[in-house]
Amino acid sequence: MPTFTALTTLMGEDAANALAEAIEKMQPEPTGVGVFEIEDDSGLWEVGAYFLEEPNSALLDVLAMAFNAKPFALSELPEIDWVAKVRRELSPVEAGRFFVYGSHDADKVPADKIALQIEATVAFGTGHHGTTLGCLRAFDRLYEGGFRPAKVADIGAGTAVLAMAAASVLPDALVIASDIDEVAVDVAVANVSINHLEGRIECLEAAGFAHPRLAEAAPFDLVFANILKGPLIELAPPMAAHLAKDGLIILSGLLVVQAEAVTAAYVAAGFTPVSQDDIGEWSTLVLRRN
Repeated sequence: MPTFTALTTLMGEDAANALAEAIEKMQPEPTGVGVFEIEDDSGLWEVGAYFLEEPNSALLDVLAMAFNAKPFALSELPEIDWVAKVRRELSPVEAGRFFVYGSHDADKVPADKIALQIEATVAFGTGHHGTTLGCLRAFDRLYEGGFRPAKVADIGAGTAVLAMAAASVLPDALVIASDIDEVAVDVAVANVSINHLEGRIECLEAAGFAHPRLAEAAPFDLVFANILKGPLIELAPPMAAHLAKDGLIILSGLLVVQAEAVTAAYVAAGFTPVSQDDIGEWSTLVLRRN
């Protein structure tokens, strides 16, 4: 069965959310609608929708005009098993002592590495993206330098690869992985089980630190937050409130050109920059709470 997509951009988050709500009421109904900020400081937002039947292009034209959006770009996706395709194309990733791989590469795991098995899914964080890789490398360096946090939180955990990296080398640490998306939490739970880390990582559905368990477990000694520039900046004050004095945070999900603004927000919240590492266009920040 073919899948049809409709994609547009417009200014402002409120307008983008309102357009998405209007698309959801269309007939035929979309199977999914997404709203994403374009992370280039332009103020533009992207609204995309998926349909199992060809959408009403005339109605989409009307909606675009009504919300002052660009005309929708319509396309038909070929019938591809995307998970199978990703499995074929993703090669194992080495990040210091960590080796991230899919089950199809189980025979390639080096004996001297800590293996983390992550299957290709809809959740973000296979280790291949510059942001996840940057976080793994940053944590590996901290661990190599003797850092042994007793309490770790992975905010916006996706596949929970970062939480699993921490749990795999910190056998006595409390590790919590949270994500705003229910599907991502389910994926995290599955990955924790695959890697035999049941009972070592608590997986929660939460927006940022908005969960009683995170408040109860605070203050944390280490927090990963691999999300986006906007949410990272919004998280700066609650991050400070949930982190122990001299605790460290590893932030990513941001472009190199956005690192200065994110760093400034955390300095204002009481943090001192420790390092910045760039992989391609993506940046990873390490900061210490004063």
